Amino acid sequence: MAYYVNKQREKALSNQTKKNKMNTETIQTMTDLYDSVQEDMVMKMEDGIGDMAHGCDLHHFLCNQDYFIIGTYRAKQFIGSHAFEIIEKIKNYEQDNFGEVNTDLSQPENVANMFAYLVGEELLSECNTLQDCWDREMTEEEHKEILQELASVNVTSVYNHNN
Repeated sequence: MAYYVNKQREKALSNQTKKNKMNTETIQTMTDLYDSVQEDMVMKMEDGIGDMAHGCDLHHFLCNQDYFIIGTYRAKQFIGSHAFEIIEKIKNYEQDNFGEVNTDLSQPENVANMFAYLVGEELLSECNTLQDCWDREMTEEEHKEILQELASVNVTSVYNHNN
């Protein structure tokens, strides 16, 4: 009888472990990935990155001066099941703009960071205040307005418009 009880207990623990793993594993959508890029950009702006820069340089300060993701494992986790869609986005962008693909698509870290760069462009294009100060230095007030606009961008709408 004790053997049977122990087997039942082991089975119950095994099922609970599987259930816990299923609850903690989340399937990310592409808009979740866009959300992550948006959150990163908002945090950087809140930290003062890009303030007092020319409007046209804001994207560079937010998406090109520091890595969005560091580490192959983290990049693979971020990309998840969207690898082919992300790679296609990068290839199309680079072929359209440079005539060739320069990003090493075999390196998940490079792919994730280039994806963040491209999404950053898409998100900032929704900020009207940025367009108004594109060719001059932003004021502190304009930086705050752009931050508010960026934080309120509907990423689902941006994703649907650009894909």
